[in-house]
Amino acid sequence: MAASTPSKAGSQPPLPEDAAILSQLDREKLPRHVAIIMDGNGRWAQSRGLPRIEGHRRGAQSVRQVVELATELELEQLTLYCLSSENWKRPAAELSFLMFLLEKYLIEERKEIIRQNIRFSVIGKIAELPVNIRREIDRTIQMTEHHAGMRLCLALNYGGRGEIVDAVRRIAQRIQEGTLEPEQIDESLLADSMYTAGMPDPDLVIRTAGEMRFSNFLLWQISYAELWVTDKRWPDFNKIEFLQALHDFSLRNRRFGGLNS
Repeated sequence: MAASTPSKAGSQPPLPEDAAILSQLDREKLPRHVAIIMDGNGRWAQSRGLPRIEGHRRGAQSVRQVVELATELELEQLTLYCLSSENWKRPAAELSFLMFLLEKYLIEERKEIIRQNIRFSVIGKIAELPVNIRREIDRTIQMTEHHAGMRLCLALNYGGRGEIVDAVRRIAQRIQEGTLEPEQIDESLLADSMYTAGMPDPDLVIRTAGEMRFSNFLLWQISYAELWVTDKRWPDFNKIEFLQALHDFSLRNRRFGGLNS
């Protein structure tokens, strides 16, 4: 990331880095939908001699910053990869704390979500989550379903391959019932059978902690998404990094398999 340019004698002091990037941001070229793989909470904590759960606690502050900025910039959708279907392999104590943090977030952030006119949604195998979590999810969805602002989507107990399997099962069921013919299956039908039906595909995928993989996240939907990776772990990800990712996206030439005009 470029450093701020020093000010000349008699000129105004340099802008804070986030304000400088914001001033350069072409809002006409912002992504409609940003999806974020929030990685590195545990490693952030361990590198500081702290329990892994402290990384998750600190990561919740990064979530608030990102949601606030995405709302301010009037993005259409922000999707956060909060809990993968593979995360259940982690130690029971860590999973218990993750559930505690999730319930805490749903309750404490609800007023702010409502104040910012955010529409809240979730994707994943929600029925397998604890009943108290499902209750708070349902409550927030119901209280925001008529909101016209940004959609905040949390991917919970989510796996991209599992989503595709579930979509195929829905289609197969319709064929078995006689309401669908195999030749009617196309990309549009498959997309409408996903958890994300009715949502735009992500334009930009952000991954923290330097990992160069998608980790079973939105495998169908990110076919033409731009990827932006930072070495910073999620608890250190803030508005400056988010703005830099958006600025870099605005400079890219998206051809979708075609050629430049």
